[in-house]
Amino acid sequence: MMKRALVTVFALLIFSVCYGQTYKILVKTNYGNFKVLLYDYTPHHRQLLLDAIRAKVYDQAEFNRVIADFVIQGGDLDEEILAREAKNISAEQRLSPEFDKRAFHKIGALGAGRDDNPTKSSFLNQLYFVVGKPVTEGDLHTLEQKKGIKYTPEQRHAYLTNGGQPRLDYDYTVFGEIYEGLDVVTAISKVRTTSTDLPVEKVLFTMEVIE
Repeated sequence: MMKRALVTVFALLIFSVCYGQTYKILVKTNYGNFKVLLYDYTPHHRQLLLDAIRAKVYDQAEFNRVIADFVIQGGDLDEEILAREAKNISAEQRLSPEFDKRAFHKIGALGAGRDDNPTKSSFLNQLYFVVGKPVTEGDLHTLEQKKGIKYTPEQRHAYLTNGGQPRLDYDYTVFGEIYEGLDVVTAISKVRTTSTDLPVEKVLFTMEVIE
């Protein structure tokens, strides 16, 4: 059953690649490598990441918040970002959200981290990958009522078949997805962590643009 589910996940991810997106990213970790597709329909977040990669922001960065069945998060911690913002009030601080019905929190989704700011603006140097958990019809119905949204047939099929984290939809910007090596992220999500969700042994990653 699990093997069948994973095949379905990869089929969905590969189908997304067929949309003809422009940029792909290689993520190298000490647990193996995986590949990510960046969405053209979230252009500002896509460009933010491309610029950060070229500036080597994510060279030997750390996955510093790892929660099983939820996400693995890397880059700067909230406290580091808020301290830097307080010292540099004239600098660009956040990126406005980019919500698109094609970009949602299915397994393998790439999202931009943020705090609880009311505009839902993204941090500049924090990202996460969705590990996810099973999702039911009841879960989706509750979220639709709570958020005043309606899940598309594609979203509903992906969530009910493979799981994810739909409660994050339209609150955090999704701007890409894993299309190869999802098992690496799953393995990272299972590492031993401290009470603050920090891996006991460092999980490092470097990102490169696939030419």
